[in-house]
Amino acid sequence: MDFGTRPVQDWHGLGGGWMRSLSAFALFCCLTGPVFAGQGRGASYPAPVEGDYVIKDFKFASGETLPELRLHYTTIGTPARDATGVVRNAVLIMHGTTGNGRGFLSGQFAGGLFGPGQLLDATKYYIILPDAIGHGKSSRPSDGLHMRFPHYTYDDMVMAQYKMLTEHLDVKHLRLVMGTSMGGMMTWVWGYMYPDFMDALMPLASLPVEIVGRNRMMRKMMIDSIESDPEWKGGEYQSPPRLGLIGAIHVMLFMVSSPLQWQRQAPTRVAAEAFLESRVNSYLKTLDANDMIYQYDASRFYNPVPHLEEIKAPLYAVNSADDQVNPPELGILDREIKRVKRGRYILIPISDQTNGHGTHSMPAIWGKYLGELLEESKPPAK
Repeated sequence: MDFGTRPVQDWHGLGGGWMRSLSAFALFCCLTGPVFAGQGRGASYPAPVEGDYVIKDFKFASGETLPELRLHYTTIGTPARDATGVVRNAVLIMHGTTGNGRGFLSGQFAGGLFGPGQLLDATKYYIILPDAIGHGKSSRPSDGLHMRFPHYTYDDMVMAQYKMLTEHLDVKHLRLVMGTSMGGMMTWVWGYMYPDFMDALMPLASLPVEIVGRNRMMRKMMIDSIESDPEWKGGEYQSPPRLGLIGAIHVMLFMVSSPLQWQRQAPTRVAAEAFLESRVNSYLKTLDANDMIYQYDASRFYNPVPHLEEIKAPLYAVNSADDQVNPPELGILDREIKRVKRGRYILIPISDQTNGHGTHSMPAIWGKYLGELLEESKPPAK
């Protein structure tokens, strides 16, 4: 099916007051993906189950090898197999930079997708939420190797997830692959590395091109800020290099900022300074300096452009117009989506309902497009 070359721009009706009540949460979600808020007593989807898979002697694209690569994951629901034993209801959802799979269990995300009758009803779908290499409870530099940890890339992350699915969970097919931010970029990689493995793809808040220009500069600023702090000590610090981390967090906040929402949330000088202090302190509690260096440098070789024609499954790329990481004025998706055979570009305009890069964690805004993708990619009845 030919979807044309123009992005779909749509206002998805929501009350502005409702969105403002979520804006602080969405800010923290921003680049990292949704923040873990637990399943919650009001949740009605099946209880999440956590697990680990260890890959022996995993070889990275750099040529480095890790004797044991641990991949942590969370699943919701039960795999359903066809007459040949192939799982047909598996959905892979990948988090953003510095995040983890459990972050998707927030009321905002899981509560809007995984419940009975919702788009990804977990009584019907088998939801898989992995922690990417270097994130969450998967193997990462802070486990002890520090800067001696293999220098992984997005390709390594996807290859490891493929092994986890096929060798451990016995999933040889995915009904849907989707992700937010970094997870969105990994969705593009999944699309061309394993083009026959899925029915549909939905990258959120991402672009399918090399990380260059301001995007790469900001990532380099964060890395340089940490590494220039004398307390970093080449990665062998005994206590966190606080000044370097604060500088990196300042850059990250600008990357994921929403001018409209921040103006509303911080309407005075005092409020603005308190807002900033709160965000910085929140990140200082969760970020490790070495992990952060690796996480932001993992995108250095990302570049789907030469492979876009290899993507076979229907792909809906969804971005918001106020995304400072993937600004629409660059015209990248307008141009590159033409090369995806069954690709569609959806650009959500700025409104009271959007929250910059963090819009990727708000299925109430983009959920109707997910519904259209699931319908369009529905396997033929047998």
